[in-house]
Amino acid sequence: MRIAIMTDTNSGMTVEEARRLDVALLPMPFTIDGEAFQEGRDLSAGQFYAALKRGARVATSQPSPADTTALWDQLLASHDAVVYLPMSSGLSGTCATARALAAEEPYAGRVEVVDNGRISATLRQSVLDALALRQLGLDGRTIRDALERTGPQSQIYLAVDTLKYLRQGGRVTPAAALLGSALNLKPILQLAGGKLDAYKKVRGNAAAQAALLQALRQAIDALPGDGPLRLMTAYSGDDDLGKAWNRTVREAFPGQEVYGAPLPLSIACHTGPGALGVACARAVLEG
Repeated sequence: MRIAIMTDTNSGMTVEEARRLDVALLPMPFTIDGEAFQEGRDLSAGQFYAALKRGARVATSQPSPADTTALWDQLLASHDAVVYLPMSSGLSGTCATARALAAEEPYAGRVEVVDNGRISATLRQSVLDALALRQLGLDGRTIRDALERTGPQSQIYLAVDTLKYLRQGGRVTPAAALLGSALNLKPILQLAGGKLDAYKKVRGNAAAQAALLQALRQAIDALPGDGPLRLMTAYSGDDDLGKAWNRTVREAFPGQEVYGAPLPLSIACHTGPGALGVACARAVLEG
């Protein structure tokens, strides 16, 4: 069977990488002061962070059913089936909407929507796993089942530099945000069970980085499965900050390759600039 692999920009994949890997990429929609944009198509990271800096009203939403099915139609014109990997259903309604669409004709039995509780670099790893499983000649349903079975073999931790954007999104109260800023508190967030939740709070950037490294070590020790280990870092905003953070993690885990990339803008919309992340996941196959 000819299987198309599809994801969205919540995977952190760029247009260039998706094209190189032959992955169909659906851009996530944003509004900035009411004007519509699409990540990676007519909204760059630079434009996004500039909008945050000037205090614009920035919001994200799920792709429209029309945009989703239009890409499916395009892919099914030259493929027998599509395996679509959206962000975790615990973080967005995108997955539930896509599954409802995939249950309807003409997509039933031809489009498989993966819900494996992942986002950002761990979702990108799932896309790489899907490509490897396709190379084995597996059908779409089998690929979906394998990715959902191994989805929990991953973990993400994020340190947020400021509480401002969590407050704007209603994640913390204004009073708690004010107190946290005064005390220089840095919340550490954890993606567990497909949902983002509080992990711990520390004071200052150095403590936040140390807490992330400790959390990653503990996650690796407790990570289920026996597939090859993959480590990742993420950041929002300053590229130099992201490169320095990746070096720090590589030095903390010598001999281990550490993939680094910016956070998807849909996450950065809630964290703001200056966020740092670490993640680990087990690959389905060697290589």
